[in-house]
Amino acid sequence: MKMTLDLPDEWIRKLEIRAGIERRTVKDIVIEVLRQGLGLPPLALEEHRPAIAMVVMDDEGLPVIRCSPHAPATCMSTAALLALEQEAQTEEDLKRDAFLV
Repeated sequence: MKMTLDLPDEWIRKLEIRAGIERRTVKDIVIEVLRQGLGLPPLALEEHRPAIAMVVMDDEGLPVIRCSPHAPATCMSTAALLALEQEAQTEEDLKRDAFLV
């Protein structure tokens, strides 16, 4: 069954962050939270969560992104990484600009 809920923006943002950290869909997170609230048993979490989370929070609450030791970024220079980041930000800005026009 489908349902539309009007939730506060802050809640939606927290759901999206949690989904990203756990590499799950927002739908799965909402189902889990609703099941907990209704006192229902949890679903098998092993089906949803990877063995090692890609993003973890450090002691200060900042995200730390884990990657494979063979990821391309491990072989890139700082200058190349900064150029890649700048390119990604420019693309993002251009996409945002397209929505504003």
